[in-house]
Amino acid sequence: MIVYREASTLARDLGTDVKTLYALSNSLPSHYHPVQIPKRDGGWRQLAVPDEALKGVQRSIHRELLAHMPVSPYATAYRCGSGAVRNAARHVGAPEVLSLDIRRCFDSVRYTAVKETVFPPEQFSEPLRVLLAMLCYYRDGLPQGAPTSPAILNILLRDFDEALGGWCRARGIVYSRYCDDLTFSGQTLDGVRARVEEVLGPLGFSLHPDKTRLRRDGRRQKVTGLVVNHGLHVPTEDRRAVRQAVYYCRRFGVEDHLRRIGSTQTPQAYLDRLLGWTGYLLATDPADKAAKRDRAWLLEERRRIQDKRI
Repeated sequence: MIVYREASTLARDLGTDVKTLYALSNSLPSHYHPVQIPKRDGGWRQLAVPDEALKGVQRSIHRELLAHMPVSPYATAYRCGSGAVRNAARHVGAPEVLSLDIRRCFDSVRYTAVKETVFPPEQFSEPLRVLLAMLCYYRDGLPQGAPTSPAILNILLRDFDEALGGWCRARGIVYSRYCDDLTFSGQTLDGVRARVEEVLGPLGFSLHPDKTRLRRDGRRQKVTGLVVNHGLHVPTEDRRAVRQAVYYCRRFGVEDHLRRIGSTQTPQAYLDRLLGWTGYLLATDPADKAAKRDRAWLLEERRRIQDKRI
């Protein structure tokens, strides 16, 4: 473990200079802008997105510091070698699947928790702890558009994940956490919600009252957007929606299709989104020929648009 006592050493490892670090930390409002993105279940999610200057420093903090900090194996989001597909795979074929959601997860993180847990005094001097926490925090929570926020959340919830995972393991229950989505599966899940609230409350978090879903075998069981009843599958309606969108893009052109659906996304952003979906389809079924064809066309169309802009 590298111990940082001087700002000059930290700045050197982050690839910037001390003056820039303090200048950014002292003018945070001017380095963030609001962005809205659509939620899967409707509505909009408000993000605070850093500009390139701040984002570059945050990426360095993530790469040089956060990426080396321990994270629980129960955490399946925002870490190398994991993801939504592997998260869902843990719960395939279970008699019962319970989904819980941490309410306003990023907004509920306390500044003191970031400073004390993520940047501990054993590794950082007090001025550097304050500086780093300020560079990763904004207003009253973790900014969801910052590259440091997901890693910080995993670090902060490590002890929670371990405590809850151990409790579940002793009862034959499978547990995983994908960001703010908690999933449990097993023969019977009595008492799980009460135990989660008991462990989560002291950390300043609470469960969303309207996002508790218990699904027994015989009904469609979904985990991070995937059906897990018998094997791992992308829901039929999602596969159909992706293929229909690609079809309309090919038939009418991306820009015309975006006008038809009233979207304000740029063609490149929309293509990137569809590429993400086709990658998702192929991660669950690598032999999906239609997804392979769609992905090949999307990659070629994105290259064509990029070449046109140059």
